[in-house]
Amino acid sequence: MMAFFWQRALLVSLAAAVSVYADMKLDCGTDFVTLVWTEGRSRADTSLFRLGNCFPTSFSATEAVFSVDFDDCDFRRIVTGDRMMFTNDLTYSSDSTPLSFSHPVVCAYERPEDWYPRLYAPIFNTYGLGDLEFHFGLMNADFSGPAESTSFPLGSFIPIMASVAQESHQPLLLFLQECVAATTPELQPESTLYPIIANEGCLVDSLVSRSKFEPRQKSSELHLSLQAFRFGLGEEVFIHCKLMAWDPNSLDNTKKACHYVKEHGWEQLDNSASRYLCACCESDCKSRRVRSLASGKRGMAQQAVLGPLTITDVNY
Repeated sequence: MMAFFWQRALLVSLAAAVSVYADMKLDCGTDFVTLVWTEGRSRADTSLFRLGNCFPTSFSATEAVFSVDFDDCDFRRIVTGDRMMFTNDLTYSSDSTPLSFSHPVVCAYERPEDWYPRLYAPIFNTYGLGDLEFHFGLMNADFSGPAESTSFPLGSFIPIMASVAQESHQPLLLFLQECVAATTPELQPESTLYPIIANEGCLVDSLVSRSKFEPRQKSSELHLSLQAFRFGLGEEVFIHCKLMAWDPNSLDNTKKACHYVKEHGWEQLDNSASRYLCACCESDCKSRRVRSLASGKRGMAQQAVLGPLTITDVNY
């Protein structure tokens, strides 16, 4: 059964060839990948190609070959819905020439029915990114366990937990940078959206509701009590978010968790003394480029989708 699954692997190419004289062949196997990059003209030093952090398995004047396992080369595993993807980047750089590029490499599969991530529950999604593992799910009322239902009456609270497992990293704070509700599992240009969190961590829905961030139990978790809204009433609703794991010693107004408290204004979840970080919530919070922990920097982001869930009107 498992062998049958892997034979149905799909190969996804996300970018055009860097040169009209180059060709890339990719063979996605059960737990390995073979990549062959061929240069029609010998302009590049093929020994300088890298797949993640791996050197070529073999190379010639016009060809670089990689035969590696997914456990090697810093492959990233992303699991969402019924898909499992292994992603990496083929890169080239040379000190002697200005030629350099990065080419995405993706192997996509149907998720095996017997594969479950840690802490998995049917209303949880888990995303692996490097050494970090992000979790995003619906919880019961006191956040002590998974939700028993994905249906919520209008005006009730939808308990949502986001977390990051960080076995080999320094302690990180988990934030929800942006969240929107949509009636589709994938965002499309024509999608109608309901903004929930915007402006780098501002819970804008709290301006018109009782939605709020709950006090942290762990730095690596964030609990959101979202008041069920009229958007998508009676339809399947999906919540699309950008999760951010960040160094707690390097926070600014783009790394925050702010909600609006009636008659008090914007409050910062992690430190009331730093509520000034929320001052930009109704204007524009300047965004800085996210830098990778893998290179010794400050944080890492991950897109995530939660749903479907349904909001019902008991008076309808």
